[in-house]
Amino acid sequence: MSTTQTSKIEIIKAATTKINEVDFENLSFGSVFTDHLFECDFKNGEWQKPVIKPYAPFLLDPSTRVFHYGQAIFEGMKAYKDEDDAIWLFRPDENYKRFNKSAVRMAMQEVPEDIFMSGLKELLQLDEAWIKRGKGNSMYIRPFMIATGTGVIANPSDDYKFMIILSPVSAYYAGEVKVLIAEHYSRAANGGIGAAKAAGNYAAQFYPTSLANKQGFQQVIWTDDATHTKLEEAGTMNVFFRINDTLFTAPVSERILDGVTRKTLLELAKSEGINVDVRPVLVSELVEASKNGSLKEIFGAGTAAVVSPISGFSYQDVYYELPKNENSMALQLKDKLTNIQNKLAEDTFGWTVKV
Repeated sequence: MSTTQTSKIEIIKAATTKINEVDFENLSFGSVFTDHLFECDFKNGEWQKPVIKPYAPFLLDPSTRVFHYGQAIFEGMKAYKDEDDAIWLFRPDENYKRFNKSAVRMAMQEVPEDIFMSGLKELLQLDEAWIKRGKGNSMYIRPFMIATGTGVIANPSDDYKFMIILSPVSAYYAGEVKVLIAEHYSRAANGGIGAAKAAGNYAAQFYPTSLANKQGFQQVIWTDDATHTKLEEAGTMNVFFRINDTLFTAPVSERILDGVTRKTLLELAKSEGINVDVRPVLVSELVEASKNGSLKEIFGAGTAAVVSPISGFSYQDVYYELPKNENSMALQLKDKLTNIQNKLAEDTFGWTVKV
């Protein structure tokens, strides 16, 4: 193990690498991690010196606040390697801004941009051999922050730990996805933390999703908490509906996450001349569109899968199968987006950032 110093980041290199133990042709999403991680603590009212060090477990006091009051946030990002072995990030500024938006909502310390971006880029460069070329291959990036102050008094923590870990991933295939439209459970409520990428949002989804799984559905399309008449998100993704040749999606709100993939697809669709309508979409509209044949596609959008087509949905015990679509708007948009991310097409939007 060797230690080097940049102007701002201490780097402790792993004595050995795990890369030769990894089967990159058969990666299970988010289960394999690179040799190093980035860490920076907020203590005594200020950010400490950042460090990149070997990936390893770490100890926390049993009274650490994250365990008791759930102050935990995260982001999901990806890095790509082009045919010249250059590393590229996709819209990292959007993830950074959303990370701190989540921090503010959860009464946590905001992370300075130089710590977030410098740490991310330095870590990617150190573990660059783990990033494989080729469309479908990428490095999934998980920045996260937890409350590390101790004591079980119900107050925000004074101390925090910000970390970044890296996980190589290959093409994400979810298979056929059938969804159940929620009639009782909600992902988030007005005035709540739905717009924050808070860990607890995802924990709260597990139980109703498990109930849907038992009925043969892979995911839940969440509806608004007050009336359960408005369609909001699909699983852990934003959701789009194609009715005839118009693409519909719900507006972001206190309940709906401002997804980076969502806003990217909206901009791509508009640039392609696709009619886009951002407004609340009613369950009754979806059911009627399915009955009259105008509903062509439903798909989820998020960092992991990029685009995840949905084959059918169930509402009030009635299942509605979507038509097989040879001219899939979802797959066309996914192809255009992934070509930009992998530097296989010109980035006229200025979304890609070289590391």
